[in-house]
Amino acid sequence: MSNQEGFFGRVKEYHIAVKDLNLTLKKGEILGIVGESGSGKSSLAKALLRLIDPVMGEIKLFDANWLDLQGKELRLERKRMQLIFQDPFASLNPKMKIGEAILEPMLEHKIYPPAEAYQKTLELLQKVGLQVGDFNKYPSQFSGGQRQRISIARALALNPEVLVCDESVSALDVTVQAQVLQLLLDIQRERDLSIIFISHDMAVVYNICDRIVVMKSGEIVEEGDVEHIFFNAVHPYTQNLLDAVSKIPKHNA
Repeated sequence: MSNQEGFFGRVKEYHIAVKDLNLTLKKGEILGIVGESGSGKSSLAKALLRLIDPVMGEIKLFDANWLDLQGKELRLERKRMQLIFQDPFASLNPKMKIGEAILEPMLEHKIYPPAEAYQKTLELLQKVGLQVGDFNKYPSQFSGGQRQRISIARALALNPEVLVCDESVSALDVTVQAQVLQLLLDIQRERDLSIIFISHDMAVVYNICDRIVVMKSGEIVEEGDVEHIFFNAVHPYTQNLLDAVSKIPKHNA
């Protein structure tokens, strides 16, 4: 992705959420995007999926500039990149059974015939550690960690090549967080997925990511592989983020 100006440019007075940004994601890589609240991380996530549009620049994915795509063409491409939100309860329809929430995108995009899509839904429930019998339950019947597993299953339903995780474990307690992170790692390795992992938690990023981009006020201030950022950081802002990490966990390389 490259962007030379920013977002929200259609109003007379606006805040440039992301500017002068060039970002590359490699196949099979887990790329961490870190920074404090207001650094532009979530704006970047929304822009990647065209939920908001940059004023200028390009978002190249699978040899296509997503800013050139419209309507049906954009809709078809979007299934190749899926977003997992921070709050799974807000992103799940409380009146829809969780099995239907996972099944719906497969039917909408005609990925499989109905009977096969139903079977795939049951497989996805089991893949993320839930039970086949959970198909007919509602989001309110699950814990926060379980709801995030449902969100992951729904994101995987379209067989994406890229996952964007926007603070996807920050609302979970430490034990559940570790379980969901391990689930993401297992799925990433099994499917050779590329993941953009957005977080303010440097310890979590160290534990899951291959490479890190540090954002401040909508700009990249430093980037590099995990070991470089954690042990050879140059920018004062990166060093301040690292100072908040009490203990660096073992890296899942």
